[in-house]
Amino acid sequence: MDIYDDSPITDSDAEDEESENEIDNVSVTIISSDESDDNVQPISYLSKDKKYKWSENIPENMGRSRAENIISSNLGVTSYAIARVESIESSFNLCFNQEMENIILEFTNVQGQLVFGTKWKAFDRLSLRSYIGLIILAGVYKSNHEAITNLWDEFSGRPIFRATMSLRRFQDITRVMRFDDRSTRPARRERDKLAPIRNLWDKWETNLRRLFHPYENVTVDEQLIPFRGRCPFRQYIPSKPAKYGIKIWAACCTKTKYAWRLQVYIGKGRNCQPEVNQGKRVVLDLIEGLVGHNVTCDNFFTSMELAIELKKRKLTMVGTIRRNKTFLPPIILNTKTMTRYSSSFLYNNETKILLVSYKPKNSKKNVLLLSSYHQDKHVADDEERKPEVIHFYNKTKVGVDSLDQLIGNYSCKRKVNRWPMALFSNMIDVSAYNAFVIYCEIYPSWNNILKYKRRLFLEELGRCLAKNEIIQRKSIPHVSKAADMVKSLQSSHNNPGQKRGRCYMCKIDRKHSNKCEICKRFLCSDHCHVSTKCDNCISVEFCL
Repeated sequence: MDIYDDSPITDSDAEDEESENEIDNVSVTIISSDESDDNVQPISYLSKDKKYKWSENIPENMGRSRAENIISSNLGVTSYAIARVESIESSFNLCFNQEMENIILEFTNVQGQLVFGTKWKAFDRLSLRSYIGLIILAGVYKSNHEAITNLWDEFSGRPIFRATMSLRRFQDITRVMRFDDRSTRPARRERDKLAPIRNLWDKWETNLRRLFHPYENVTVDEQLIPFRGRCPFRQYIPSKPAKYGIKIWAACCTKTKYAWRLQVYIGKGRNCQPEVNQGKRVVLDLIEGLVGHNVTCDNFFTSMELAIELKKRKLTMVGTIRRNKTFLPPIILNTKTMTRYSSSFLYNNETKILLVSYKPKNSKKNVLLLSSYHQDKHVADDEERKPEVIHFYNKTKVGVDSLDQLIGNYSCKRKVNRWPMALFSNMIDVSAYNAFVIYCEIYPSWNNILKYKRRLFLEELGRCLAKNEIIQRKSIPHVSKAADMVKSLQSSHNNPGQKRGRCYMCKIDRKHSNKCEICKRFLCSDHCHVSTKCDNCISVEFCL
């Protein structure tokens, strides 16, 4: 099984293990005991490293371990966030607060004056929020890979981009945006590869933990931000769709997919030596501050030492295991005596940790899992007879993968040549999603019946961030028409009772409330240009 493979455990997963770990003749160290007809002691097996003793005898009726899974703090949105969230915009402001904005404004203005001199127009908070609003809207409209010139085009573009700022202004801001002091960067980079964005990243990550407390289950896994430019810690992960990019260790709430803590992997240290027990170190860093939760991770992180350390911190763990781990007893790797859909369980009485082996259909190898959360042999009653540990793992391991999928649907990431901008785009995506989670937790009835309410949230957020700039620029003659168009679209969007119909120019069934001013037929936002007129009516007016 690939160390980056996070797919659910199925029948074919056991066949993906390395063939070099297959054991034909298993040498088992058995701790024998006196056996008689009246008293039969359970057989125990020593692990490969002789440190752990595994027994087939599992205590009955112990159920869930209460000592490690008692959460005394409140779960979900914190009181700090509840007291400050009044609107969609305010929920985003908590994730991306004014302190972070001041860092961007300070160093962007310094770089802007260095590049453009006296021609540089001061970059203020209003312009920064408008810039963020536009890249969010580009992600909502699936235009993050579209040429910027097309977004500002008078006929094929969207009016809100022209109404908010000029194309040249947007390009200049993207060019000079910086997040640190350029003069002191070389010295800081000697100690920290993430120096160009470290200060902003740390403040942002602290904000995320202040606003939300994860529910009972937490998922730890890695993300990969697509990036193929020059970066001292760029990674190659062939199992990921993007393959090349910046790797981030992430811990998120399994229930809400809220990104609670993130850590950028900056590669090997100055001595270029591989880190020992990296998986253990990453998990302990990411879950710092949690008590009573269960941590689900894949076989890259799972180890006996990690499970024991988590139990000391009043936490439990469930994860898959690599076959070459030394804490495994050799008997658990032997599949010759196992039949299809069969399971075997071993228990360590000292640490109260359960080891599970399951053989899927038509597979020569078994699936191994370690759990300090479960303490029984419960197996499902269906045909596959999977242990409860596997069902629990498949249910709770999807947190980070689901977060990646949700962010990717409306991502604002664009092709850039500077890796700090790639991280900045990911910060905006995660902040917008976390703001959505916070707002829906506080106001659960908001558009509750709609399946696409996150798209409405992001669209409203982008408009709220850009509206003040639109109002300020409305006096410009060539902008007034676009501003009026934005206002009419927003008023029709905020009036759900208005009659809706299918756009007559679209080939797919998309219903909208906009109408052409001349022919009075329904139009989608893609076919409304300059004013609420369709392309056919505009072409007729042009010919006349």
